[in-house]
Amino acid sequence: PTDILREAWELGLTNTVLPKHYGGMELGAVDLCIIAEELYYACAGIGASLTINNIPLLTIVLAGSDELKHEYFNRMTRELVLSAYCVTEPHAGSDVNAIKTRAERLGDEFILNGEKQWITNGGVANWYFVLARTDPDPKQRAGKAFTGFIVDADTKGIIKGSKESMMGQRASNTASVTFEDCRVPVGNVVGVIGGGFKLAMRIFDMTRPGVGAVGVGIAQRCVDESIKYAVERKTMGQPIIAHQAVSNMIADMLIGVESARLAVYKAAWLVDSGSPKAGYMASIAKCLAADNANKCASDAVQIYGGAGYCQDYPVEKLMRDAKILQIYEGTSQIQRQIIIKSKLDQLATEGL
Repeated sequence: PTDILREAWELGLTNTVLPKHYGGMELGAVDLCIIAEELYYACAGIGASLTINNIPLLTIVLAGSDELKHEYFNRMTRELVLSAYCVTEPHAGSDVNAIKTRAERLGDEFILNGEKQWITNGGVANWYFVLARTDPDPKQRAGKAFTGFIVDADTKGIIKGSKESMMGQRASNTASVTFEDCRVPVGNVVGVIGGGFKLAMRIFDMTRPGVGAVGVGIAQRCVDESIKYAVERKTMGQPIIAHQAVSNMIADMLIGVESARLAVYKAAWLVDSGSPKAGYMASIAKCLAADNANKCASDAVQIYGGAGYCQDYPVEKLMRDAKILQIYEGTSQIQRQIIIKSKLDQLATEGL
């Protein structure tokens, strides 16, 4: 929905992390979580199209050259422009080290070849952040094997796939992007050659609280819709919210929402504070909020009964929208691995 995106751009909602001197709002993680919670409460698909810009933009904010900042930040503020974050591949999702897209140095250029999949804004982006292997040695550790690039969407050799037909978040343009002998100037390297993996992981630590906020927004909508329906729907001569089985379900939803919200904003505060514990807490927040959003959505459908299974009511959409939260930006299973590894590393450092 371009008209909605344009209105959001005029409000600055598509470029919230841009520095102020480039015309952005230079907002932090807490601010972004507040925005995400409200946007995704209304529509997760539109929210995804709006907020995904922050991820590729953050790569330039953190590691981009002055030339990249001047070119791409000004491009984002002159007109409505969308960008995309190209990391995931058909056989490399949680296992980022398995990325096969490669970039080979040829003079003052890199030749980029590979395929990225499930890319939000993939078919409509003006430019991409692309993570590619630059060290051909398969034994090279991830921290030195990959490099991040900024690639214009009109670069010769780019093939944009068709919009995916997805279970949820259908307003979001999600597509594959293929690179065939694409020539990328050396000046479009983000950060240092070989430093792309560390940059991508740092970005995930910063953005995962935002994904948690998405879960909070969806879960809160589930609660509100459930209460509204449970007050109006009557069985056995009284509103179904008067039945303890139903009211307890809603109470559990409220517990989950408030717990997830606290975890999300603590994680966001740690990110803004530059705390070394930010990544650990970000994984806790993302995992908790994603799992809770799915539980709340499932319970909301149950409270609605047969009506909840129909498209006449909003809860079936909320259930479809919530599922992806347990998958993208690191699955809930991967988050649990990060959490326990971080805790064990902490205990080892403390000599316990």
